[in-house]
Amino acid sequence: MEKAVVCGYVDHIIYQNPENGYIVMTVTDDKSEVTVTGIFRGIEAGERVRVEGTYQEHPSYGEQLRMDSYEVLPPDDCKSIERYLGSGAIKGVGEKLAARIVKKFGEDTFRVIEEEPQKLIQIKGVSERIAREIAEQVYEKREMRRAMLFLQEYGIADKLAVKIYEKYGDGLYDMLRTNPYKMAEDIEGVGFKRADEIAKSVGILVDSEYRIRCGLLYVLSQALGAGHTCLPEQKLVQNGCVLLGLSEEEVKVQLTNLVMDHKVNVRQEEKDGLMYVYSPAAYGAENQCAALLRKLDICFFEEGKDCLSKEESLIYDKIQQVEDESGIILDDLQRQAVLKAIQHGVLVLTGGPGTGKTTTIHIMLRYFEREQMQIELAAPTGRAAKRMSEACGMEARTIHRLLEVSGASDDGKSAGFGRDMNYPLDADVIIVDEMSMVDIFLFQALLSAIPQGTRLIMVGDMDQLPSVGPGCVLKDLIDSGVYSVVMLNKIFRQAAESDIVMNAHRIHDGKMIQVNNQESRDFYFLKREDPNVMYKNIVQLVTDKLARYVGTSPMDIQVLTPMRKGIMGVEALNGILQQYINPQAPGKREHLSGDTLFREGDKVMQIKNNYKLEWEVTGKYNLPLQTGQGVFNGDIGIVREINEYASVMQVEFDEGKKVNYRFEELDELELAYAVTIHKSQGSEYPAVVIPLLGVPGLLTYRNLLYTAVTRARKCVTILGNETIMENMIFGENKQRRYTGLCYRIQEMERMHGKEYK
Repeated sequence: MEKAVVCGYVDHIIYQNPENGYIVMTVTDDKSEVTVTGIFRGIEAGERVRVEGTYQEHPSYGEQLRMDSYEVLPPDDCKSIERYLGSGAIKGVGEKLAARIVKKFGEDTFRVIEEEPQKLIQIKGVSERIAREIAEQVYEKREMRRAMLFLQEYGIADKLAVKIYEKYGDGLYDMLRTNPYKMAEDIEGVGFKRADEIAKSVGILVDSEYRIRCGLLYVLSQALGAGHTCLPEQKLVQNGCVLLGLSEEEVKVQLTNLVMDHKVNVRQEEKDGLMYVYSPAAYGAENQCAALLRKLDICFFEEGKDCLSKEESLIYDKIQQVEDESGIILDDLQRQAVLKAIQHGVLVLTGGPGTGKTTTIHIMLRYFEREQMQIELAAPTGRAAKRMSEACGMEARTIHRLLEVSGASDDGKSAGFGRDMNYPLDADVIIVDEMSMVDIFLFQALLSAIPQGTRLIMVGDMDQLPSVGPGCVLKDLIDSGVYSVVMLNKIFRQAAESDIVMNAHRIHDGKMIQVNNQESRDFYFLKREDPNVMYKNIVQLVTDKLARYVGTSPMDIQVLTPMRKGIMGVEALNGILQQYINPQAPGKREHLSGDTLFREGDKVMQIKNNYKLEWEVTGKYNLPLQTGQGVFNGDIGIVREINEYASVMQVEFDEGKKVNYRFEELDELELAYAVTIHKSQGSEYPAVVIPLLGVPGLLTYRNLLYTAVTRARKCVTILGNETIMENMIFGENKQRRYTGLCYRIQEMERMHGKEYK
C-alpha cells in the first residue's frame, strides 16, 4: 500500500456521516483529482487541505486515499481565496462575486472581511446587509471549526458538536466550565450520562447542585420513556441516589429546589397518600385531558333510573330498526352500549376477542348514519386503521392523519398538528379503536381538536399491553369511574369455535390453555428446549408450513418474541430469518449500518416517531399522487432500493408510502421479520409464531402472552419451554405504570361538586 501526501482544495464532498465525521471527498490541485476518505472535522468544499495517507483500491469506487493525518491550510494566494469564497461555503457569494472581491482586495481579502467588512460595499452588488452577512459567516465558520476541535477532545461527534455550537455559540466554553449539565436540558442527544462524562473531565464536583438536579430530571425522563407519567417521590430519590452515588439528604434538597423552580410538579394522591413527582409536560397533559373530557361528556337526554325514559324508548326502537335492516341481533349489553353512545358525549367500549365489539360499532355507525351525522373513524397505527376500515366498511385514518400531522412542533420533539382548539375537527361522532395503544400526549392532541357537542367513543381491550408512549389512558379512564363504560364479556358462538379466542380468554383468566395439536385448526404448541432446533422450526414454519397453511407469503407471517436480547430475542432471530426469507442474491444491493445489514427486499420497522420524514405515493410513470410528512413507531415497510452513491435507502410502507432515508437516518429502522410483542400492538397478522425460551422473569407476565396471542387472525404457534408459558399464564403481575390521569379526572369532578362511582 502506497503512502502519499496530497495538497489541494476540496472540490466537493461525495458522502458525509454527521454522526462520526466520516467523509468521502475529492481533493484537487488543478492537475489531478484524488478521492480521499477519513474522519474530518467541520471541513467544507473550497478549503485547502494537506492530507497524509495510504492509497487503497475500493472494489466499487477504485483508488482512494485513506487519510492518516491532515491539516486545514489557510488560503494563501488570490486563487485559493477566490476558490474558497466561490465554492458555496459562504452563502450569497457565488463565483463571480468572489472574483470581484478578490480582484479588489487581493491577498488582504480575509483581513478586510474580518476587520473592515464595511469596505466590501465598494464592490458592485454588495450592500451593507450582504457585507455584514459575509463577515458573520466567515467568523462563524472559523469559530465553529475551533469549537468542533475543542468538543472533539471530549468525544463529541460532529453532528452533536454543531448542535452545541448553534445553541450556545461562543458561550459554550463558559458553559462547559461551569455547568455542562445544562446541555442535557437544552439539547436533544445529550443525556445526563454524556453530560456527566464531560463534567468529570472538566473537574465539576460530584455533589454539584447542577449535577444532582440534572440527574433527577434524567431519572424522570427515563421513567417517561418507560411509560410512566410520574414517579413516587421516594422512588425518584432512591433511583437518583443510585445514579449519582450520593445520600438521600443531598438529593432531597435539590428535588425541593426543582419544585420551587417549577422544573417538576409534585402531587399527593388521595388514593394512597403518596407524593408523586411529574415532569411539567406530563402533568399538564393529564390535567388538560381531564378538563377537556369533562367538557365533552355531555348528557344528550335524560337517563331513566327505574325504567326507560321516553327518549330512551324511542331510541331503542330506532336501534331495533337498524338491527332488522342489518340482519344483526345484539345482546342486551351490546344494545346498552349503542344507547349510551347516543346518550353520552364520552363512552368507553371494552372487551376481549370475540365479544362483539366490531358488531356493536357496526350498529352504532348505521344508527348515526341514519341520523345524518358526520362520522370519523381513527386508530393509532396504519395497520389498525386498515383493519378498522375493513371491519366497518368505511374509511378509518390514523389519529395522526385525522389531526393533520404537519411535521415537528416548535420544540422539535413532538408532533405539530393542523387540527387543534383553533381549528377543530368537523365531526358529530368520533370512534377511536385500539385505545390501549394511545399514550397521554397523543390523547391530549386528540381531545384538543374535538369540539364540545361531538360524541367520542373509545374502543379497546384494557387487558392488552399499555401504550408504547407514556400513560395508561384506557385503564385510567375506566378506573376513574366517571364516564360511561360498557364491558362486553359474552363470547359469541362463531368466535367460540376458534381456539385462538378461547385460549386468549383462558390466558386472561389465568387458566392453562387447552391445546390439541391433532384436532385444533388454529392453535398449536410445540414443546422444544434446544435453541438450534427452535431456530430450524421457526424458519420452517415461517418460510413454508404456516405460509402454505394460511395461504399467504412468508413476509406476512410474524414472529413475536417477549425480548430484544437473548437466544430468542429480536436481534438474534432477525439475523437468522433474513438469511432464509431474503437471502443474498446477485444484483440485490446491501448496506451495513451499525450492526444491521439492510438488503433490498428486507422487511423493516420504524422504531421512533419522526414527524419530519417526508413520504410520497406514486402512480404511473412514478409521478407523485400524494405527499405528506411523518413515519411512526411500529410502521412496517419493505426496502425497495439502496443507492450507495446517493447514500439513500428507499422504504415502502403501507398504502404505498415511499420514504427516502439518508444513511445517517438508518438508526431509526430495524429488521422486522421478528418484533417484540410490545411493538406488535394494534397489528393483526394471518399467523404468528411465539418462541418462549430464555425469557427473563420480569417478562413472564400474563398480558404480554395475551397480547401476542390476540395478534393472530388465523393461526397461533407457540414453541419452546412449557414452564415459561405456564409462568406467563399464571403470572398476575403486570408492568406497573405510575400515571395520574385517573386522579386528575376524579379531582376535576370534585372541583365541580360531582361524585364519581
